[in-house]
Amino acid sequence: MSIINIILHNEAFIFFGRFCVVNSPVFKYMPEVKHIIATPIGKIAIHAGDEAINAVLFIKQDANTPVSEISSHPLINLCAGQLKEYFAGERKNFDLPLQQKGSPFQQNVWEQLLKINYGKTISYLELSKRVGDAKAIRAVGTTNGKNQIAIIVPCHRVIGSDGSLTGYAGELWRKKWLLEHEGKYANGVQTLF
Repeated sequence: MSIINIILHNEAFIFFGRFCVVNSPVFKYMPEVKHIIATPIGKIAIHAGDEAINAVLFIKQDANTPVSEISSHPLINLCAGQLKEYFAGERKNFDLPLQQKGSPFQQNVWEQLLKINYGKTISYLELSKRVGDAKAIRAVGTTNGKNQIAIIVPCHRVIGSDGSLTGYAGELWRKKWLLEHEGKYANGVQTLF
């Protein structure tokens, strides 16, 4: 079972191996909502449907899109709060229901991305091996670039075999920032005196 695919059973779903009841009126019949938050690396748009986060996307730097602290959507507020904790170095893992459309191959790639530990990186070749086909490196790279849930599905943790920061839909300077940020907090913040 893919942890990216949301499996609906009796008005409940499973995500990240956890079973969550969503038959609360708060989660029912909510249209897809988009919410903009400010982060240290620019504005991010969070998209959510009835029961899952559908996208976390960077917004172009020159966009005059307004930012707001609170959304009317409980999942967006939960996501925004967890992203805020991530940027503060207080969160290493996300606990959110996720759903993005894709083929079984794409779902497998995104599932493997979720298994890359905070503060660690792997190569595109290693990712293709984890998917089950070392020869699918280009397809894996393309799918990595199509990930619509930035940071949470950590496509930024995939680098070139030579250690280079290759390809990132959110721009390479953000990928570098995210990896440095995670490296700084991976083993706890070091303080002197």
